Amino acid sequence: MELSSEADLSELPSEELCWPRMPLPSQSVFEGLKARLKGFSGPVGSGKSAALCSEAVRLSFVNRGRQGLLAAPTFAMLRDATLAGLFGVMEEQEIEYEHRKADGELTIKGPETMILLRSLDEPERLRGTNLAWFGIDELSYTREEAWLRLEARLRDPKAEKLCGFGVWTPQGRDWIYKRFIDKPVLGYECVRARPFENRFLLERTPDYYERLETSYDPKFYQQEVLGEYLNRRADRVYHCFNAAVHVVQQAYDPAKPLLWALDFNVAPMSSVLAQEHHGRLVAIDEIVLDRATTEEAGLEFENRYRNHPVGLEIFGDASGRSMHTTGTSDYTMLQGALYRAGFRSVRLRVPQKNPPVLSRVQKVNGLLTNAVGEVRLEVDARCKELIKDFEEVIFKPDSGVIDKVRDLRRTHASDALGYLVWALFGEKLTTGEMNRPLF
Repeated sequence: MELSSEADLSELPSEELCWPRMPLPSQSVFEGLKARLKGFSGPVGSGKSAALCSEAVRLSFVNRGRQGLLAAPTFAMLRDATLAGLFGVMEEQEIEYEHRKADGELTIKGPETMILLRSLDEPERLRGTNLAWFGIDELSYTREEAWLRLEARLRDPKAEKLCGFGVWTPQGRDWIYKRFIDKPVLGYECVRARPFENRFLLERTPDYYERLETSYDPKFYQQEVLGEYLNRRADRVYHCFNAAVHVVQQAYDPAKPLLWALDFNVAPMSSVLAQEHHGRLVAIDEIVLDRATTEEAGLEFENRYRNHPVGLEIFGDASGRSMHTTGTSDYTMLQGALYRAGFRSVRLRVPQKNPPVLSRVQKVNGLLTNAVGEVRLEVDARCKELIKDFEEVIFKPDSGVIDKVRDLRRTHASDALGYLVWALFGEKLTTGEMNRPLF
């Protein structure tokens, strides 16, 4: 039998129910939702982590002696964000617990409730024993299959209150939007936190959202900071590009370092050259060769810029680090060709792994035009393939997958520039509140 909200509260000592701080309005509403399956949708910094962890503790006391499950999309997220938040809540409330890392289990002493700690990257592993409750952090990075697996496990006959819940930042009109927001499934409820509601965050970092406004493109700002559900994938990938604004004649400056970004692809082999001018990144040239090798790209670079007197920095696809049958990588071959051509000041700035595609695209859009209208990326008219990419590259219908098949010449120049942009302006491979609790 499910207890009413009032009965739940009266069953527990007040000190076991208090939040680490006075809850925000949306957090209070979330706790009071009576649906079997409920959600907390909010912008970055809206207190979702605290809502998740406090609900997990509350349901552990409501369902004394029963078993719950706390999960995140990956083990790293679970360890670095979800558990850090949970431990913080329990320590502030002086709740004793035992954490058995090797077993992925945590027992809250007093109610003797066991919490299974799981990552959701392999939903098939979620089959098993009955649960009284489950909670999922960063639900928008979780496959719907994992949610449905856990929903089916919400069947402990001795539970006082069966409940499944998740917290997330909107990621477009995905399965979560369809289940919780657009046409809610029977038995589902959701609270949507308001932007700038978290007074605790703003007291600590008053300019938090202002800094995001200068970094994010307008649509990404609407999603991440305002918490809106946008159909972001229905238009062009580089939706912030406007030829009338961004195509500007740019002069090559031999006194400044050259930034050369490559996308290793035989047909065509594509690369973009850029420099930084007056706080802006400017694409000044491109090298696009059909049916070309890495060595041939190096030769063409030498033909155009053999007398460049200052430094050269190379950016590109991390897969170019892989060894070929010859025992060398694309970057090794390129560096060798440049050395033979007389270039001595060459710096390789290539990551061990590529950033997430959508994060890289968002960063390029944010440089083209950010949420306050600033333009920090311009393109010379010589970069014909790059301009075509910005104007023509689209997503596949109803997906976040870039369409690379519709026109086989597309995406290569923009991918190359994207690797450069990420290396210069990208963050660590995080999104939203994955790697640290903001409240």
